[in-house]
Amino acid sequence: MDVMLETSARLLRLLSLLQTPRDWPGAELAGRLGVSPRTIRRDIDRLRELGYTVHATAGAPGYRLGAGAGLPPLLLDDDEAVAVAIGLGTAAVSGVTGIEETSLRALTKLEQVLPSRLRHRVGDLRSVTVPLAGSTAAAVRPDVLTAIAAAVRDRESLRFGYRTRDGAEEDRTAEPYRLVNSGRRWYLVAWDTGRAGWRTFRVDRLRLRTPNGPRFTPRRPPGDDLVQYVSERISVNPYRYRGRFTVHAPASVVAARMPPTTALVEPAGDDACVLTTGSNSLDELAMWVAALGVPFEAHEPPELVRHLRDLGARLTDATRHHPPG
Repeated sequence: MDVMLETSARLLRLLSLLQTPRDWPGAELAGRLGVSPRTIRRDIDRLRELGYTVHATAGAPGYRLGAGAGLPPLLLDDDEAVAVAIGLGTAAVSGVTGIEETSLRALTKLEQVLPSRLRHRVGDLRSVTVPLAGSTAAAVRPDVLTAIAAAVRDRESLRFGYRTRDGAEEDRTAEPYRLVNSGRRWYLVAWDTGRAGWRTFRVDRLRLRTPNGPRFTPRRPPGDDLVQYVSERISVNPYRYRGRFTVHAPASVVAARMPPTTALVEPAGDDACVLTTGSNSLDELAMWVAALGVPFEAHEPPELVRHLRDLGARLTDATRHHPPG
């Protein structure tokens, strides 16, 4: 019985190593597990009998775990199992149509096999997490995301109808570069061939047409930092007013309070940052920055600076009949 337990434990350790996506020389596996190369060969045969696809690598004897036809049990350590459970729970309330029920089924199966200590960790997190009601954007179908991803991979132009902010639908042809997920929405960064420029499209407003357009040679991306590029496009550019402020607080603190879809935050020293955000309302810009609760200076636009001055005067007048204290 002890020999069987020792062999089973060794097989689990071997499988855990093989699940790391790399080629494993047989001698290195033997050294890791403290056994002979011959024992490793026997253990590899046992794993194959259990349904795992293990490929022999060329050159020096080695092994690599392949994708099998079935789904043998995965080996996850405690943190990995909790991470998967959290990911499935998040996917169940994501903006991708059709995966909510699938994610819940997978999460139910996972929780059934989790040790009680891990079930408690996942349950504790779920019990103290409150979804922001109404924050989910229009859902996106998985097949649309995979079709766009395939076009990026194959360097094929996309043809699609696009619903603009005012509700009109336009015909577009674009060379797709990357998909970006903000947490609430999916965006496509692409070169718009009709307008000869880079554009950011909301995927939920996009209706793909088939077949795809012609193949293309990838262009230089619109910026070295794609996250910053997309953040600026969706948080500042679409709006009437572009507000720029110096905020006297660390960039990490300000960024944590303002998601990337609403603002661009750039460090300006250890205890200050430059905040850029957009709005169609001067009152809304004033509210956003004032709600941070830290000192700030407004730089632009000029009408915002005047608006803040007038607003400050009105607020002061509203309290002049009440003595401080």
